[in-house]
Amino acid sequence: MSGAGAGSGEVQTIVAARHLADARSVFIGVGRPSTAAILAREIINPDLVLVYESGTIGAKPRKIPLSIGDGELAATADFVVSVPEMFNYWIQPGRIDVAFLGAAQVDPRGALNSTVIGDYDAPKTRLPGAGGAPEIARGCRRVMVVAPHTKRTFVERLDFLTTDARPVAVITDLGVLTPDPGDGELMLTRVHPGVTVEQVRDATGWDLRVAEDLTTTEPPSDAELNALRELLAR
Repeated sequence: MSGAGAGSGEVQTIVAARHLADARSVFIGVGRPSTAAILAREIINPDLVLVYESGTIGAKPRKIPLSIGDGELAATADFVVSVPEMFNYWIQPGRIDVAFLGAAQVDPRGALNSTVIGDYDAPKTRLPGAGGAPEIARGCRRVMVVAPHTKRTFVERLDFLTTDARPVAVITDLGVLTPDPGDGELMLTRVHPGVTVEQVRDATGWDLRVAEDLTTTEPPSDAELNALRELLAR
């Protein structure tokens, strides 16, 4: 069976990579979005330009970077720019095609919280904060969110509004959510192999809508799975 034995995280990464098939450039940090972008460039879209938060444009890493300051990013980039130039010249004028964002909380319309969990003045957990996410969400042409699908993440009301992201897709380890064309509320449009609608609804903190034409993700091919595992092993 093609892609047999793929874990939920592997499926999520491969699906995120597939979403970059028609992208010219992608803005990424580290973690799963970075892995997905490198994988996409290697086996799906060889012309994809990787842009990292540190200012490296056209980076061509052969392994997963340890951080946005990983030396391989600068060593393999077409060029490196300062953070002010990154935001003022590349992001704000809309020169970056796709941006991957993550967050601790996602609400029904795709707004994100990466600031605090709990009350702002006395939070249970203080998170890294906005960084450049609000500007990235407004400046990049398309925003996609990559997040684990749990009730802690997908909440009816954010503890703090960090970024009004309005993503075109939210890619989770259970499926894919996209905005309803009518009112923009996220709805389930695709489930990953072996995942049921009930599982996704049980992992969502609101009454999740389900598309009438709900589809199932095409399982990872052996080539995709082998390439991802090889990348992770480098």
